[in-house]
Amino acid sequence: MDRQLRTKVAFSGYRRPLAGTQPDYLHPSYVSSRKRAPSKSLIAIPATLTELTGPRFASEEVTTGESDLTRQHGGAPLGERIIVNGQVVDEDGRPVGGTLIEIWQANAAGRYAHESDQHDAPLDPNFSGGGRLITNGDGRYSFTTIKPGAYPWGNHDNAWRPAHIHFSIFGPAFATRLVTQMYFPGDPLLAADPLWNSIADENARSRLVSAFDWETTSPGYALGYCFNIVLRGREQTPMEE
Repeated sequence: MDRQLRTKVAFSGYRRPLAGTQPDYLHPSYVSSRKRAPSKSLIAIPATLTELTGPRFASEEVTTGESDLTRQHGGAPLGERIIVNGQVVDEDGRPVGGTLIEIWQANAAGRYAHESDQHDAPLDPNFSGGGRLITNGDGRYSFTTIKPGAYPWGNHDNAWRPAHIHFSIFGPAFATRLVTQMYFPGDPLLAADPLWNSIADENARSRLVSAFDWETTSPGYALGYCFNIVLRGREQTPMEE
């Protein structure tokens, strides 16, 4: 949640997140946060009607194929196929249907299909790394994709980002867009990752790790993972700026 929205939400009567459960603005070991963190007190800005009421996305605006990242090109992408599913719920566990979810990620070699990615790992012509869908009436979603690879980044010496998938959850208004990252269980890189460690509360950090899921695993085709998203409250999924 961006800092402007956090301020608006606080003034609208919503509970503030519990201390330590969301990333700090300033986490010195995450080097770029030193420049991005606010240096002065935040200023409350009332939300406008446009910010509170639009846009709304409908299922007909997103095609079924956009949720399968392995079938967006002429051939099959390289890497381990996975299915990621889950449910979006509010603070009382009520499903949030009709929500636009977008994901983006690196390929199996740990490289994004983006001009600014200078990692020397190979690009995959059959993998763009982006997908989207609308949650169903029970707030559930399912993406088929490739397990992303870890990649180096310049935050500190010998720095590697854990394998992860970015999630954007777009509510009924521009001001309600939330962004987070999903990690994989047992990843040894998590303990050294400053983004991961910017969340002080261990239980909150654990909510960013998906669970291996036999029920989602497709025999002979793909392993399954479950990643549920809680939008607010005591069990809120940690969100980025």
